[in-house]
Amino acid sequence: MSERPHVEPADAPELLMIGVGLMGRPYVHAAHRLGLRVRAVEAESRAAEARGLVDELELSQGQYGALDELWAESAYTAAQRRRPDGVMAFTESHVLAAALVQDRLGLPGPSLQAASISRNKALQRGRFRTHGIGQPDYRLTGALTEAEPWASTRLPVIVKPLSSAGSEGVELVPDLTAYRETAARRGTEGLLLVETAAQGPEYSWEALVQDGKVWFANLTAKETTGPPNFVELTHRVAVRLPEREAAVVDALGESVIEAIGMRTGLVHLEFRLTGTGPQVMEVAVRTPGDYLMDLCSLAHGIDWFEMVVRLAVGAPLPPAPQGPVRYAASHFIVSEPGTVVAVEGLEQVRAHPGVVDAGVSAAVGDRIGKTSSSGQRTGFAVVSAASPEELEETLAHVRRTLTITTEDQAGTSPGRDARA
Repeated sequence: MSERPHVEPADAPELLMIGVGLMGRPYVHAAHRLGLRVRAVEAESRAAEARGLVDELELSQGQYGALDELWAESAYTAAQRRRPDGVMAFTESHVLAAALVQDRLGLPGPSLQAASISRNKALQRGRFRTHGIGQPDYRLTGALTEAEPWASTRLPVIVKPLSSAGSEGVELVPDLTAYRETAARRGTEGLLLVETAAQGPEYSWEALVQDGKVWFANLTAKETTGPPNFVELTHRVAVRLPEREAAVVDALGESVIEAIGMRTGLVHLEFRLTGTGPQVMEVAVRTPGDYLMDLCSLAHGIDWFEMVVRLAVGAPLPPAPQGPVRYAASHFIVSEPGTVVAVEGLEQVRAHPGVVDAGVSAAVGDRIGKTSSSGQRTGFAVVSAASPEELEETLAHVRRTLTITTEDQAGTSPGRDARA
């Protein structure tokens, strides 16, 4: 059933959203269900999509993925025009703007400290080091050539920008020849992190935090394309680890929350479980991508979007879930480079009772380049099941059925998709 656009009374409590986009819409619907009025600051390029969805719209010169300063300017102006009862952001470039207003007005939020640290991976590395939190050895450098003596004794290494999402700009450099090629190719990027490559299964930890305490947390197991870019392919939520490992992960999450000064809101922590313990890759205090909020809602029987809104306005929370009520996963297609010659199986996948949603972003005739970040994937499916076994059967059906075939310039087909 679709949510109808409506306008809450002018005297209703107000949530100020910094950005709406597509991923922010469930927050708007949740706020309306709670009787809140929603005012949004949105980029001019996305204004048409937000009108009719929110109760009031204010335009910003900010852009998605960039220009934190312009989002902050717009957020200041909106809050000065009328004091909101809560402020929240859902994506990376909005986090700092929302935190600045929350801090100024004394409203619930992750804290200005947590927001600032989450926006800069080098700040995270320095803070985690002083708190004794497991992480890769690292070097911050303005020129990869200058870091070569350090990196050459630690290969393979990971090179990554200080602020990014969806694996953008992250790459594994296996040897010295590749390192020098990377240094030449990325010589104008400015500050970069060079890190030792942690080995072990990859997870993320999603937590709803209130006044510095974890109210509820979820563990997600990840599959990626592997090196060099580690683009995420499959996420399984509500994962249960053996008791000892689960305790280690819970302790890790709590130590990260304390280290960054997290107060109230949503935390998304990415790490690997290595032979010497967990190694933190990064932490964010914003909505994770890849439908993780939807998956957590399906698996745990609570609306995670609504919980975040409740936290933002200081509303009471219901009793925390006692365990998963379902099992859920998201799966993505990474297509081989070439021209798309066939897109098959979408309707069959959508018809499967375990598939909640599915879609493709490629059409016949499209040219697909090499995939190096999440934004370049060409298809997805969100699935849910009553048991882990049924979940795996549904994922197998999606992998077999939803296919995108490409043909390279020589006229040969490299495959239906690279990592279905």
